[in-house]
Amino acid sequence: MDPEYEKRLLRQRNGQMSPFGTPNMSPLVSPGKKIYGDRFIPARASACWGINFDLLQDNTKTPTSIRKTKDANSDSAKDGLAYSCLLKNELLQAGIEDLKDVQLEDNKVLCPKQSRNLFRYHVPRRSTDSCEYSPYSLSPVGSKSQKLLRSPRKAVRKISKIPFKVLDAPELQDDFYLNLVDWSSQNVLSVGLGTSVYLWSACTSQSVDQVTRLCDLSTDDDTVTSVSWSERQGNQVAVGTHKGNVQIWDVAVTKKLTTLEGHNARVGALAWNGDILSSGSRDRLILQRDVRTPSIVPERKLAGHKQEVCGLKWSPDHQHLASGGNDNKLFVWNLTTTGPLQTYTDHQAAVKAIAWSPHQHGLLASGGGTADRCVRFWNTLTGQPLQTVDTGSQVCNLAWSKHSNELVSTHGYSQNQILLWKYPSLVQIAKLTGHSYRVLYLAMSPDGEAIVTGAGDETLRFWNVFSKTRSTKESKSVLNLFTRIR
Repeated sequence: MDPEYEKRLLRQRNGQMSPFGTPNMSPLVSPGKKIYGDRFIPARASACWGINFDLLQDNTKTPTSIRKTKDANSDSAKDGLAYSCLLKNELLQAGIEDLKDVQLEDNKVLCPKQSRNLFRYHVPRRSTDSCEYSPYSLSPVGSKSQKLLRSPRKAVRKISKIPFKVLDAPELQDDFYLNLVDWSSQNVLSVGLGTSVYLWSACTSQSVDQVTRLCDLSTDDDTVTSVSWSERQGNQVAVGTHKGNVQIWDVAVTKKLTTLEGHNARVGALAWNGDILSSGSRDRLILQRDVRTPSIVPERKLAGHKQEVCGLKWSPDHQHLASGGNDNKLFVWNLTTTGPLQTYTDHQAAVKAIAWSPHQHGLLASGGGTADRCVRFWNTLTGQPLQTVDTGSQVCNLAWSKHSNELVSTHGYSQNQILLWKYPSLVQIAKLTGHSYRVLYLAMSPDGEAIVTGAGDETLRFWNVFSKTRSTKESKSVLNLFTRIR
């Protein structure tokens, strides 16, 4: 007998080798080494596999929120979602009829009311719709998928990144505390350039040749520091000057109606409330006067700011006035008292950008200067702060859309950009660039679709940022008291 064969037989009899030839653990095998048998038994410890066709996860470092924002509005993402649902209908009988019923979690498509177990044993029920199993159907897909393909798709909103018009504005001052651009309800733009106020009609003007000059303050050795149109009297414009005066002009007849005195320093902020005009000055005072009878009705002085007043805005219901100053404070006043009702001190820089929401009662937005860079939202009904977003640069202006819950902000140091935000998610919808200096001036067209921005680069740029289509969803907010009335 062969000696080697005899040794193998002895090892089998001593228990070192299984009679069936299957290797077992022996002293010759190290304890840490794993030996596999000849039977393949799959491990089903985790049977809840997500039903999707792209099992490979995205390993990029892009945050989930940013990835959702980029993918949610793209055509390819929506087409991919529709295609994935179509495959589910045809291969897994998911029964998806509308893309609105599909949930999206971290780029995974989940069928409505569907288990996430991949191996489900069931007999698909035959549909009562004859076209799904009809051998004479001309469509290669079932009835559910046909309804899915016919479901309405929301149009993708596209915002142009370039202005549709650019006008030269020589001598447009690069001063953060001034307000030199405003757009009237009659679609006329007023701009303060040096010592003069110029008018440009957006209705008829096709070139800068149709710009007209309203007034010239050089004869008084004065300069323009603010302009503001009256909403009630669309042909009246208020002009604040460096010497502290406020002139009221009728543009229909190109005539100065009156001159309001009272400030001893430049007037950088103006705000109309019917026939009542509020003016904020470097002398730290806010004066409220009736332009119809300025010499008969006494003026109201609002004292509270410790430095220059650079922002003024009346609420949509005309009951409250918000003011911002170089003392980093934001005040809210009413029509009767001479002291502020509310004081907000969270900003760390000058507060020029102020905007009341036209959609939610009592919602106020404000922006801080270079040392702050934040847009903050306030519930003026309760006096509580709501949300804050750091924009990364000086906030110069804020304006809410008239038709949707969105707002636009313009910025200075160091981005010089225009940002469009969705509220209350505060998702950045668009970023517009083009100005080479701080975007210090902002005004909105009367139809609420376009805005005009001005900067120290001595240009005015017109942008289409808002949609005229009013949102069909009613805003749900605790600030809207009228929704709680039964």
